[in-house]
Amino acid sequence: MSKSWQSTLRLPKSSFPNRPRLHERKQYILRCTDDFYEWQAANRPADNEFLLHDGPPYANGELHAGHALNKILKDMINRVKVQQGRRVKYVPGWDCHGLPIEMKVVEAAEGGKKMSPGGIRKAARKLASSTVKAQMNSFKSYAVMADWENRWTTMDTEFEIRQLRLFQKMARRGLIYRKHKPVYWSPSSATALAEAELEYNEAHVSKSAWVRLPIVNGWQEVISGLEGVDKDAKLYAVIWTTTPWTLPANQAIAVRDDMTYSIVRFADYEGLHLVSIPEGSAGGDLPELSEVLGEVQGSELTRLRYLNPLLDDLTALEGRPIIHAPFVRGDSGTGMVHCAPGHGFDDYLACETLGIPAVSHVDNEGRFTDKAYPRNPDLLGGIPVLEGGSDAVLDLLGNENGYILKVKYYKHKYPYDWRTKKPIIIRATAQWFADVGSIKEQALAALEEVRFVPETGKNRLEAFVKGRSEWCISRQRSWGVPIPALYDANGNAVVTDESIDHIISVIRERKIDAWWFDDAHDPAWLPESLRDRAAEFRRGQDTMDVWFDSGSSWTQTDKQADVYLEGSDQHRGWFQSSLLTRVAAMVAQDAPGGSSTTNTLGLSPFKTLITHGFTLDKDGKKMSKSLGNIISANEVMDGSLLFEPPQPGQPQGRKNREPEALGPDALRLWIATSDYTGDIILGKPVLRTVHQVLLKYRTIIKMFTGSMQPDARTAPLTVADHIALIQLKDVMQEVGKYYDNYEFNKAQAALSRWVVNDVSAFYLETLKDRLYCGDSGGVLEPIFNGLLRMLAPVTPVLVEEAWEYRPQWMKDDASLVHPLKQLYDAPLIEPVRLSYDEKTIRESIPAIMAAHGAIKAASERARLDKVLGSSLGCSVVLVSHAEGGLAVLERFKDELDAMFVVSAVDIVQSNGGETPKEVEGAEWKYSEVFEVSGKAHTAYVLPPKQHKCPRCWRYVAPVEDALCGRCGEVVEARAGEAAKEV
Repeated sequence: MSKSWQSTLRLPKSSFPNRPRLHERKQYILRCTDDFYEWQAANRPADNEFLLHDGPPYANGELHAGHALNKILKDMINRVKVQQGRRVKYVPGWDCHGLPIEMKVVEAAEGGKKMSPGGIRKAARKLASSTVKAQMNSFKSYAVMADWENRWTTMDTEFEIRQLRLFQKMARRGLIYRKHKPVYWSPSSATALAEAELEYNEAHVSKSAWVRLPIVNGWQEVISGLEGVDKDAKLYAVIWTTTPWTLPANQAIAVRDDMTYSIVRFADYEGLHLVSIPEGSAGGDLPELSEVLGEVQGSELTRLRYLNPLLDDLTALEGRPIIHAPFVRGDSGTGMVHCAPGHGFDDYLACETLGIPAVSHVDNEGRFTDKAYPRNPDLLGGIPVLEGGSDAVLDLLGNENGYILKVKYYKHKYPYDWRTKKPIIIRATAQWFADVGSIKEQALAALEEVRFVPETGKNRLEAFVKGRSEWCISRQRSWGVPIPALYDANGNAVVTDESIDHIISVIRERKIDAWWFDDAHDPAWLPESLRDRAAEFRRGQDTMDVWFDSGSSWTQTDKQADVYLEGSDQHRGWFQSSLLTRVAAMVAQDAPGGSSTTNTLGLSPFKTLITHGFTLDKDGKKMSKSLGNIISANEVMDGSLLFEPPQPGQPQGRKNREPEALGPDALRLWIATSDYTGDIILGKPVLRTVHQVLLKYRTIIKMFTGSMQPDARTAPLTVADHIALIQLKDVMQEVGKYYDNYEFNKAQAALSRWVVNDVSAFYLETLKDRLYCGDSGGVLEPIFNGLLRMLAPVTPVLVEEAWEYRPQWMKDDASLVHPLKQLYDAPLIEPVRLSYDEKTIRESIPAIMAAHGAIKAASERARLDKVLGSSLGCSVVLVSHAEGGLAVLERFKDELDAMFVVSAVDIVQSNGGETPKEVEGAEWKYSEVFEVSGKAHTAYVLPPKQHKCPRCWRYVAPVEDALCGRCGEVVEARAGEAAKEV
């Protein structure tokens, strides 16, 4: 092409960069986050608010990819709602109390374990405050918009006071109580735990033991039908336990009334033994049986008593009870269950109604106290029960008359402290509890009004609520909100409306740290009614479970949140604690003094509950510090995750000397293209794919910003333009539906297909000749706006950048609205510009696309044979094999060459299957069959009919080296325009 012709073309001219420019990113992020949040808060209607309540991340340590997943999902939802015309309220929060922060400051301090509660609180507050700021800056770098200035934390005074008011409401209704009973206890943390703070180790190994405990003499008169049994022999009850260390706390043996027990002899042991032998079993793991002497019902055994050799005088006659318990099973163990009500939930329930005490001789650090073995306290005292405790107990029993029948290691599922990753125990202590059993039905009814995404979340949350009757809310820590209890000299707690009101008033005046800093008997903390006994009272030192902290965060607003969104582990954590505390408070308001309410509408703190999975590495493994596979969000954004340094001998260039910064859009697009309802993978293969998609978006945006012309707003619309507008309308409806259902991965799949198939492979190909060589018409501007609307929730920085690089004539048009601020469903083109009926075009699209596909397939074969280069170097004949079979294409015959990007298109009718004369004698020809309305037709790709135009390269010029008619007119017109300007 001569230089003069090139100068007459309108080739794309755009300064939009191929790669994001690092120095521009900060301004784009600021515009699409802080500035945009402020704009929508002022410009979207106040009466159409969308409230996404933040589940607070823990203010401890650096963020990882899982944090990014959570915050970016929330941000995408908020941006969708702004597009839908709603005013978003999103105030981020942080969970700042609890064990991990306390442990960190204690470990970091010199002589940390000797730190005072006040010293711990001061250091913990400082650490949490600095972490909140650091995490907030990281979240901002992900292009997350929020009301950052009004952020909240669970250590804010106003938050703590609202939490105490919630506690007061629950106490007023009788839902809060203190009791000495078994709870989950973490020796490694020295505190009680709730079920939500546990994780289970499937490979835990315990030392199990079969132990025989002597029955008190006189059993011969109690059990009937023992003819032939040696009544002078000793009788033992055989128990099996996986926690031998609990035997010093044994208070009873449980059997089941309706079970049958056998009296047996073991080959290697003297005496008689009571066991349950399942039908068809030869004794299983029991010692070798020598004979079965008789049978007895469990109901008879409850008339017997036994002795605990560790605690009892073996000559005693009163002994300990054998009781009925429904949890006893005959298909495992011995059918006789050792009950230590101070160390087992089932044991406690079975023994409580019988007045059997819950004894526990274990201290806060999980060590035996001197009371564990009163005869010789030194033999057990101070031994950690989980590290040597069972061995020590078994040694004692084995050395005293051979009470141990068998010992075996046992692999089983066991609870661990989810923070320290160490095993826990069950231990009876005096703790504070919330009675959630009495509000369980209302809580479950409230969930019927909630939408769950995914739907399986409902079953999970319901299961946790159903399985819980009480909640241990007290913790033996210093860093937290105190349980507002006053204790007299006898350890009796005072928790009344008056006392809590007064404590809250002192906290308002002195701040909450004064609870620990002030003198233990400072009368200022006592209500007027207790002042005359000030010396008797002290303030409690227990703090509230952090799930009570974050679970009370709904009290910050007087309305239901539209959405709660967190990881699937929060069904047993924040989701549950939020639900239960709100139901407790709301039911109490609806029915003061009552026990229930039938009004469940709005009782749940959330209208929609969304859960996401966890982030996995490229091999599908859960990210953890121990595996060393944790990926930070920064590794994605700065490109270091994709970076591959040059190998020895490899030439060094800029690209392999340093990583290419990808920015927050890569991080966000990874999340948007993943099915977050399950666990999602992050690694090089996934990120490469995301990067390629981003590059595709940048390429097409560069094409748009360099090609949009103001003339196109008034140019007539072609059939291809109408098809492009219909495809745009359809994809926006599809994407919008997916966004509304929080199915971002499906939205991105639809968007990507549209960009690749409809825009790049079809419309832009059809439009290039018109853009460069013709009237510069088309519908690029509506498509550009539509594309940016669809990208806005996911890649707002890219949208901001694209808008910054829009053509100057668009910048000069004050009527244009920024894509982030546009309503998603707002019209993209004036209806008066449409020259075809939409129904007509829709009916024609299948035929057009079928012919288009056939022509491309035939052209590709011609290229492989090297007879064809550009598709403009051919002409096409479409042969109809049915009368009027291609009438739908005949209607648009004058535009088919442009749509199919060829130099000429003819449509002919075939007679009896003969080759049309238009095809005969061609120098070369390639054909492909296609269908229209169920009828087969043929597309022929043939040599061009005319000569190549040196300007547009179409073969439509009358003679060689001459301009085609269209190009001649355009060049003449532009020359005239240039002359006028001069």
